[in-house]
Amino acid sequence: MAAGWLLAAAALAAVEVSAVEVSTPEEMFVENGTDAKLPCTFTSVEVISSAASVSWSFQPEGAATRISFFYYFNGRSYPGKDLPFKDRITWTGDLNKKDASISISNMQFRDNGTYICDVKNPPDIVVKPGEIRVRVVEKDSLPAFPIAMVAGIVIGTVTGLTPLISIVVCLVIRKNNSKKRYSGDPDIDARLGM
Repeated sequence: MAAGWLLAAAALAAVEVSAVEVSTPEEMFVENGTDAKLPCTFTSVEVISSAASVSWSFQPEGAATRISFFYYFNGRSYPGKDLPFKDRITWTGDLNKKDASISISNMQFRDNGTYICDVKNPPDIVVKPGEIRVRVVEKDSLPAFPIAMVAGIVIGTVTGLTPLISIVVCLVIRKNNSKKRYSGDPDIDARLGM
């Protein structure tokens, strides 16, 4: 009996288990009333099979428990029907491209909280699901494009490079002038014994 147990233990030890690594942004800001794509990508050493699945859950701000609200398996999505996200969830991922993203329409302040993306691709298992902390903010409080920041970077770069370019040009001109000053006419240099 002990020999059988040892063989079983050795067989289990020989099985290699790898992990699905899930990647999500740590934090997102979304305007109230707009749609939000919650990005979730993953890596897996196993071929993506029909057994692969994705589940999303939500932990509201200040709550201790999570609510499962979306499940994707075998090419079909199963959004929850009696939950805060009823009729607002869309599958935007593609498991063949290792994308497990979803979209939530009409984000509201009550949607503040942590969204958890869990991917399974047997025999790969998840070590740690991805978590996104979503902050729903007043509409028009986020800049559409950080034009001021881009303009500041461009102006700062140009302003910083102008003195540097001026110094380099001055040094090149000075070097060229110094060569002319010390190197004279070959006939005169020959007469002076230089």
